[in-house]
Amino acid sequence: MIMKTTTILLFAFSMAFLALAGEEAGEETAEPRLPEPDEDGFIAMFNGEDLTGWDGKPGGWWVEDGAITSQSTEENPCLQHHYLFWTPAEPADFVMRFSYRLVGGNSGVQFRSERRPEYDVWGYQADKEAGDQWTGCLFQHDRGGVVMRGYRAVIAANGERFEEQFACPDALQALVKPEDWNDYEIRAEGPQITLHINGELMCEVVDNDAVMARSKGVIALQMHPGPPMKVQFKDLRIKMLEK
Repeated sequence: MIMKTTTILLFAFSMAFLALAGEEAGEETAEPRLPEPDEDGFIAMFNGEDLTGWDGKPGGWWVEDGAITSQSTEENPCLQHHYLFWTPAEPADFVMRFSYRLVGGNSGVQFRSERRPEYDVWGYQADKEAGDQWTGCLFQHDRGGVVMRGYRAVIAANGERFEEQFACPDALQALVKPEDWNDYEIRAEGPQITLHINGELMCEVVDNDAVMARSKGVIALQMHPGPPMKVQFKDLRIKMLEK
């Protein structure tokens, strides 16, 4: 009887050990390690094959021709905006680079943002659209255009803004290739944020607003409701900056 009881206890201990080991292994695979930085300090945010490291509305995002893709059609319209979240980190100071292609509609990349229910988000957005108003502008929920294309601004703690124009907004818009691939760069360092498209400065702000400014948060890609549209992102990479 003693031998039988000992055997049962050893078996139970072995099964518990194997279950624990399996859980630990599962945790490792659920959160893959970030790639090693390249010689310039950038790490890849997208592997070009699947949505590993990203979380979004089921069926709302997929990989097509090596690019993260979302689309709204007459048959399957987007009725409510939703976002695809990069899960490995919530960066503070960084440089992010990516290429995008937009056919119709509006989209953007959220950063230093707060995740909300139903794949929603609140925070800064590096904006882009098929029209001629928002591409290259810094948008934020509640404030709208924090700074528009062709302008640089300094925003004080009380929300007061000092702004100047450094380039013609229409001339900068002309540098954007419609329905083709464009290179976008977001640089956030302390309160200063700059947006570049195809190597040209689009806007710049030093945001010290005590209520609205954000120093860190999630990165997410936007799918916007409205008329049929298609948005794609590729070559997403980020370099964390030391304060």
